[in-house]
Amino acid sequence: MIEGMKTYGSEELINKITDKEPVFVLTIGTTDTSLIPGISGAGASPEMTLYTPASDAEYLVLNEVLCCDATAEIIIDGAVGQTPGKLTKAAIELANIPVVVANAGSKIKPNIECNTLSLEHGEDIRTGKAIRNPLEIYENGKLLGERLSSHDYLVIGESVAAGTTTAYGVLKALGYDADNKVSGSMPVNPHELKISVVKEGLENAGITPGECNCMEALSAVGDPTTAAMAGIVMGSNIPIILAGGTQMAATCAVIKDIDSDFDFTRLNIATTKFVVNDESSNLLNLIEQIDPRITIHAVDPEFEKSDLGGLHLYLKGFTKEGVGAGGSMFTALVKGYSVDELRKKIEEVCSS
Repeated sequence: MIEGMKTYGSEELINKITDKEPVFVLTIGTTDTSLIPGISGAGASPEMTLYTPASDAEYLVLNEVLCCDATAEIIIDGAVGQTPGKLTKAAIELANIPVVVANAGSKIKPNIECNTLSLEHGEDIRTGKAIRNPLEIYENGKLLGERLSSHDYLVIGESVAAGTTTAYGVLKALGYDADNKVSGSMPVNPHELKISVVKEGLENAGITPGECNCMEALSAVGDPTTAAMAGIVMGSNIPIILAGGTQMAATCAVIKDIDSDFDFTRLNIATTKFVVNDESSNLLNLIEQIDPRITIHAVDPEFEKSDLGGLHLYLKGFTKEGVGAGGSMFTALVKGYSVDELRKKIEEVCSS
């Protein structure tokens, strides 16, 4: 048992990666679905959500944002909002984890070196034509996974605004009971809006839930990052930590559809307690439907002990997860850092 997190499932993989050195892979992409008002809180406005993935990547690699003016701070309930990218930044700095960026299809290109898996971004899933080239993205992801298999293990995170909606779309298309079970970045989860958007997309694609394969689901109502992350996992032969919540459930569903015999003991999901304890969603049930062998780790950074109001917002249901925050914090804890050390580093990064 590691301090600062709760494990749902086996700790076998933790034992295998203890004292090993990981690489953090940030997979970025955009979907025009994020432009729908009220569907995503991952940006100061719907238009700014298109810059979120590129800015997250730049921040992690350069410690600054070049693609847009990110100086304007978002004030929520009188506190300065702290993006999940800062949690990830703190964890990877504390644990000295190298970062690789995979651009699965971002409308705004980050001003850093990337592994480019696609030049096309995702469209509005209401059209039923969300991604033109999911198989190409997946195959390029496999090649990246093969190259990265020289490392001990991978921690794979994502940045895509409206990603819980596209993840819901993929899960729904593949026949999973996902209604009202996906998480969101706001205290009030807009389930009705998400359901309506996905329903329109599936109808326009001519897809009946449960009667399509994963590439058809991705093409109709998915986003580029899901195809990419599934490819990276399938191309690798080393332990994998999927750093996130709902989007990682969709990634696992895609993997299961491609290979029904996939060894899910090689893969764990690591997220935040804010996702697992979210009463407006049910990640544990989604994963149970996909494969009960998938272990989930929920990290508790104990933000109630912090003096930063921006971190208290996580306790109120804002943001919850993103940019691989849960998985990166999990990795720092596995490498032996305490929760207090992790939180202190997060406070330092948020205050700089």
